[in-house]
Amino acid sequence: MIRFIHKRKQLQVQRLGLALLAAILCPVLFSACSTEKQIGRSVKKVFADSPVLKKYYAGFALYDMATARMLFERHADQYFTPASNTKLFTFYAGLKMLPDSIPSLRYVERGDSLIFWGTGDPSLLQSKLKGTKAMEFLKASPKKLFYAPGRYTGDFYGSGWQWDDYNEYYQAEINELPLMDNLLSLKAENGRLSMVPRLLKDCLSADSGDTQKTFSVTRDFYTNHFKYPAIPLPAGYSQEVPYKVSLPLTLSLLSDTLKKTVMLAKMKMPADAKTVYNMRTDSVLKAMMLPSDNFIAEQLLLVYANQLGEELNTSKAISYIEKTYLSELPDKPRWQDGSGLSRRNLFTPRDMIKLLELIYKQVNNPARLFNMMPAGGKSGTLRNAYPKTDQPFVFGKTGTLSGVHNQSGYVLTKKGKTYIFSFMNNNYVVPTADVRNEMVRVMTYIHEKF
Repeated sequence: MIRFIHKRKQLQVQRLGLALLAAILCPVLFSACSTEKQIGRSVKKVFADSPVLKKYYAGFALYDMATARMLFERHADQYFTPASNTKLFTFYAGLKMLPDSIPSLRYVERGDSLIFWGTGDPSLLQSKLKGTKAMEFLKASPKKLFYAPGRYTGDFYGSGWQWDDYNEYYQAEINELPLMDNLLSLKAENGRLSMVPRLLKDCLSADSGDTQKTFSVTRDFYTNHFKYPAIPLPAGYSQEVPYKVSLPLTLSLLSDTLKKTVMLAKMKMPADAKTVYNMRTDSVLKAMMLPSDNFIAEQLLLVYANQLGEELNTSKAISYIEKTYLSELPDKPRWQDGSGLSRRNLFTPRDMIKLLELIYKQVNNPARLFNMMPAGGKSGTLRNAYPKTDQPFVFGKTGTLSGVHNQSGYVLTKKGKTYIFSFMNNNYVVPTADVRNEMVRVMTYIHEKF
């Protein structure tokens, strides 16, 4: 009987403790839920009162990582063309799949010969990154050099790309051994036209039949024949035009750069081929994200494929990434390329939210992460979107095509919160500046109010 009474008292004490705990926690939980509802109502009103957002299809999602709750959704489960928001997928895959430095070349040594294969490394002699380690390795070798092509099994353009943009700097061709951005860089220097790579100088000529009044260079679609109008070269002229990738040109560029002959080999890459590393991975990912570099994004997918085996194939790399790292996405994405040039890409705002949460957790260092992303009013493609500041409150990725303008990333509030957001705008005919300004207005409101 005494034991029974003692046990009953213990139960009473436990129940009292639970009641006290509930009394303490309930107001806190109620307050948190109340705050979330208030934020949702406030943001909903901002959208409802916007005359700009009523003119086109817009999706939005705002997520609190601390509570793992969605604060507000508007068409968040609907699919949108992401444009360069696609690079966030490419960015996350790089964080998961790459070592500290980018694999640049694979090679084997056979007697007096060194045979090497490309990995798709975009940093190889790239104009801004200037990755030279792989070239220095080849240059220092006393052996005969043989380049073995054939790893890349895709097309020179990504799925769904606009072929009539072939002359634009942002649509360089894709290949397994890119050199110098796969671009012909032209500019006026002391009244003369200079170019890199110089090997293409004989492919450039004036076209007396060209009647355009603006000086610009246009390449023939199928060949490396470049023409410009027979008018004076203006001071300050600068242009980048994709060159037509070919095996003879690759061998010539390699030989010219190394100052030694590079010959051709037909040999399948063995599984035990060694690796030469080039640039730091963080540097390459940052170079993709800040200026939104399409060339780097596309080539990185081939570098990811290199991590999987012998074949370099964009679609197979994407398939692997989706199955291995993106199973938590709420909606199945339609992911076609690395850069977002393809209009076949389709993602939902809540997919973007989950992806950004995975990125945040993977990096596990906000300072490092935000250093690799455009910052509102300070750097990258968000530099001119927000007022100039040394303390940005938005870090994220933009995405722009005709009729498409998006922002997805992280917003820091004045109350010390970090929220994830995805703002996707499609199918508009108003000026893009109006869409951009409206996004800035909404994100500034969230920063100021919450």
